[in-house]
Amino acid sequence: MFNQLRVLALSTVLLNINLAQAQEQKKPAGNYSAAVADIGIVVKDLEKSVKFYTEILGMKEVKGFNVPAEKAARFGLTDNQPATIRVFVLDQADGPKTKFKLMSFPQAPGKMQDQKFIHSTVGVSYVTLFVTDMDQAIERLKKSKVKLLGETPSDLGGKTFITVFQDPDGNFIELIGPMK
Repeated sequence: MFNQLRVLALSTVLLNINLAQAQEQKKPAGNYSAAVADIGIVVKDLEKSVKFYTEILGMKEVKGFNVPAEKAARFGLTDNQPATIRVFVLDQADGPKTKFKLMSFPQAPGKMQDQKFIHSTVGVSYVTLFVTDMDQAIERLKKSKVKLLGETPSDLGGKTFITVFQDPDGNFIELIGPMK
């Protein structure tokens, strides 16, 4: 009986150690709690941009949110302007999702940047999206009369291509993926 109790006690200790190790492994490594980052984009015409990001790029709209003017000002984000944020995700099967947060400020529309080239202004200059079917993506772009930039699509090697264009506000977007 005593040996059975010792085995049971030892088993309990080992189980607790395994549970503690499993809990420790669930904690994110490094400085960040997520493997993806959200991207906020201020746009001139919210509805036009929503159409571009959903119908042309194929993103899926998910639940957005509002930030009252007082709170946006308290966070240091606006000069007392309310924010309506519409949120979009890439249409991927599972796993963490990058979120694109589109917002506009009709009372304070902001200034357009010089977006002739990605080096024309300092700051975030482009977004890279990895697609599964470049032919299909290009078809949607051409159908919507989106101008492709440079000599794209261009072969990057290994059946991988790059296509570059701009969204309605001039933000550069590059698609990378296979062509048939």
